[in-house]
Amino acid sequence: MDPSNTNTALCSAFAEELFRSGVRLAVVSPGSRSTPLALALWRQKGIATEVALDERSASFYALGAAQASGEPVVLLCTSGTAAANYHPAIAEADLSKVPLIVLTADRPPELRDIGAGQTIDQIKLFGDAVRWFCEVGSHRADDAGLLHYRAVACRAFATANGDPRPGPVHLNFPLRDPLAPVPEDGAVTATDDLALEGRPNGPLTTVETATCGVDRSTVRQVISMIDAASRILILAGRQTDPTLREPLARMANSCRSPVLAEPTSQFRLGPHDRGAVVTAYERIARRREKALAPDLIIRLGEFPTSKQLRLWLAEVAPAQILIDPGYGWNEPTRTADLIVRCDPSTLLHQIENTSEQRIGGQAGNGFWNRWMTAEREERTEIESAWDESGSLAAGEVQARLAELQSDGSLVYTASSLPIRDQEESVPALDRDVLFLANRGANGIDGLVASGCGAARASGRPTTIITGDLGFFHDIGSLALARDLEVNTRIVVLNNEGGGIFERLPQRDAMTPVEFDELMRTPAGLEVEAAARLYGLPFHRCDDLASLESDFSREEDRVSVLEVPVAG
Repeated sequence: MDPSNTNTALCSAFAEELFRSGVRLAVVSPGSRSTPLALALWRQKGIATEVALDERSASFYALGAAQASGEPVVLLCTSGTAAANYHPAIAEADLSKVPLIVLTADRPPELRDIGAGQTIDQIKLFGDAVRWFCEVGSHRADDAGLLHYRAVACRAFATANGDPRPGPVHLNFPLRDPLAPVPEDGAVTATDDLALEGRPNGPLTTVETATCGVDRSTVRQVISMIDAASRILILAGRQTDPTLREPLARMANSCRSPVLAEPTSQFRLGPHDRGAVVTAYERIARRREKALAPDLIIRLGEFPTSKQLRLWLAEVAPAQILIDPGYGWNEPTRTADLIVRCDPSTLLHQIENTSEQRIGGQAGNGFWNRWMTAEREERTEIESAWDESGSLAAGEVQARLAELQSDGSLVYTASSLPIRDQEESVPALDRDVLFLANRGANGIDGLVASGCGAARASGRPTTIITGDLGFFHDIGSLALARDLEVNTRIVVLNNEGGGIFERLPQRDAMTPVEFDELMRTPAGLEVEAAARLYGLPFHRCDDLASLESDFSREEDRVSVLEVPVAG
């Protein structure tokens, strides 16, 4: 604890407890009012502090870092509209259950609403998008004040980390002068060792979260539903736990259940048994074949991106079991029979250990074989279309990028068209790759920053895949890419803007002029110029051979690859 003055004492005690709780990374945007907190984080041994000038870039950088590491990341800015720039990333963190500890410096109460500079209303600025808001308060550096700051840090960490549901928390700090670490005699009046030093071997307060399964009656209910079904599908949507692969593969094989697996489920790719994986479910769903319709859905993770799959399952209306440990309500069909709140791997192990016989009931090879035949047919159609198109297709590029990944790498994909092309086109491969995306709010903003944060936090070789609009929307975050120490490729699939809208009803309902002006929105900017502006190596890849060559350049630590693709 730094006893120089009241602010240094309170903020350094706060930073100590963040570190002792488990924080290892803080992302800071410079500002005057936030100086005591920034300095405390910077000086706190064990917390790495990254500086990002642009608050919007900073917030998505922290988001990507927290999503990749699974650990709370601290985000700090000064007072005023700086904090408002955090809102899109906080909305994404809320919906994606990403742990962020958001710290905003603020004017003290006597300087609010009187015309003082750089002052907005920051009380509950982010509304219900945060798990907890706290106006930390203006305290003396006495026993009560120091214990309060220590306790707030512990609660913020526990809440962000999942007590009970991971996500962002917002702490607002009204700080008075002096903001600089100038000495003030008698500023610290605390005498209690716990207030002054905290606990010697850990945080002031630790919250233990148990990884648990469910009671026997729920396990029996799940097994009963499985035994009664003859056509079982498993939907594996976005989630980040790779340990789910093996028990899920065993469950699928035991139940003869095809697994409709998004890349972001971590099940489509990996060293596990992938014999149950179905990748072309968007196209299969379009068939509306009765023989492929399930009578039971078991869903892990979020609902897959595919709109056609969602529409088809709504028509079929099978029984549904949702395994959701995050205490959300990710149930867009609104017809689920059972939502189970537990760790998915634990539940799958419980089912294996509880069942006296091979699970599967009426399910058999007929349903499985029909799905696997449909998968082979549709994958052949997908790849044949690439050969016949005469131009480079985005899906073909996505498939090749997946093949170029090495074990332990990370892929961060933009929303809109890139994530859809990836979902449809990437085959099941043995690469052990972590796929991430900002699919909570589904925005294209902050994708470059998010990918950079993920690369920084994970240390994994990283591929950031975005469209041209997403790239230019986050062009300022190239400043963060420039300083990365891990190999990173920023791949820009350039379809000259707005390609996703070509697939929507607006395309036929609007005049060509209206559609081009309001929906396509080509940027009219050069990807190469943006890369050069930030001192990043640039390569234009007009075919798969040049993509492979430029992707693998060992002399480039970080580079931008532009790939022109058909709209």
